[in-house]
Amino acid sequence: MTKAEHVKYYALTILLPMLLMAAVTFGVGKLIVAWPTGEAEVSRSLAAGRTPLWNTLTDFGTSLSDTPYIVALTAIAAIVFRLVYKRWRESIFLIAAVWSQSLIFLATTTPVGRHRPPVQHIDPAPPTSSFPSGHVSAAVGFYCSVALILSMHVRNRALQVVIWVLGIAAPLIVAFSRLYRGMHFLTDVTWGLLLGIGCVVMAARAILYRRDRQRGHQAPELVRPA
Repeated sequence: MTKAEHVKYYALTILLPMLLMAAVTFGVGKLIVAWPTGEAEVSRSLAAGRTPLWNTLTDFGTSLSDTPYIVALTAIAAIVFRLVYKRWRESIFLIAAVWSQSLIFLATTTPVGRHRPPVQHIDPAPPTSSFPSGHVSAAVGFYCSVALILSMHVRNRALQVVIWVLGIAAPLIVAFSRLYRGMHFLTDVTWGLLLGIGCVVMAARAILYRRDRQRGHQAPELVRPA
């Protein structure tokens, strides 16, 4: 593929899907803000049942996707994958999945402008709005991407199941923790899950599973099949 063909390919497989996901996220957020959803009762119910034990457990749960940790873990994992697999494909996929959801979140959360749930917020409220949950989308982007990469290189089916159970459990723990701690409504974390999944699928199709079939050319090192 020529340089122009590479630019066209990534524009169609990464940039365009990101723009579409950002537009849909913005539209859904504005609809949720405009139409009462009744979700405040869920937040009040969780807040009423808080206990010291669950406060501690959810503090750990939400920290699984705190921005400094996700940034550091992504960098470390990208370096490890490059050294272990002797190529860039897995590392670039991971970075693309994590940072694409972050860019979409940052581009949409302030314009949507949804207020936090009307309960006590256990954590400090960041300057972004409640929709969507950046913690949840980041958790999906990182943990599910790592699970996908590891499961591709493991032949043992039982180990693959364990990897995916952990990869799926982490975002769900983060989602519940953010709900419990009064930082998000149910639709915020639900859309965070969907946004994260969308970014992982997009990056996987564009990078991890890419095959260059044009005129029998091999794909570049970035995406060369194993």
